[in-house]
Amino acid sequence: MIPPRPSGWEADDLDHLPQAPRHTELIDGVLVFMVTPQRSWHSRLVENMTFALRQAAPAGYEVERQMTVRLDDKSRPEPDILVTTAAYRPDRTWYAPDDVALVIEVVSEESADRDRSLKPFKYAQARIAHFWRVEDEAGAPAVHTYELDLMTRAYVPTGIHRNRLKTTVPFDLDIGLTSLVP
Repeated sequence: MIPPRPSGWEADDLDHLPQAPRHTELIDGVLVFMVTPQRSWHSRLVENMTFALRQAAPAGYEVERQMTVRLDDKSRPEPDILVTTAAYRPDRTWYAPDDVALVIEVVSEESADRDRSLKPFKYAQARIAHFWRVEDEAGAPAVHTYELDLMTRAYVPTGIHRNRLKTTVPFDLDIGLTSLVP
């Protein structure tokens, strides 16, 4: 696939690439394809965590999985899960950072570097208030939670949650983590 312009791909191009594989992301004008098969652990965790968040979300919050966030003209990453304050629209293909309260990345071998360094940096620069990274610790999820420091536009750690995720941001939540992956 050849970019439509010398400056590379742009965020709106993702909506017009029928030949691109599912879950194609745009990072700094470069298309990123998910080329390795997804592990069952990752799939079940994302599905069950999405359901748990939807059950806990109060009015005014929506929970989506695998939807892109248009950070700028050159970047539209696809977090595994996001929590938004934007109203549901069935034709939506992306969210603006101002409408995103939380992004969650479930680390896989293929995406580890992006999920641990590049994406958190970009989400923080776009001023998304909360970022969670989920790691596989011997088959059990460990959720690393972060909150944006507006002065530095960087995330600061707020906790590492094993067995139970209990937090008040972006809303009150109490999830048993061991039940998310059988």
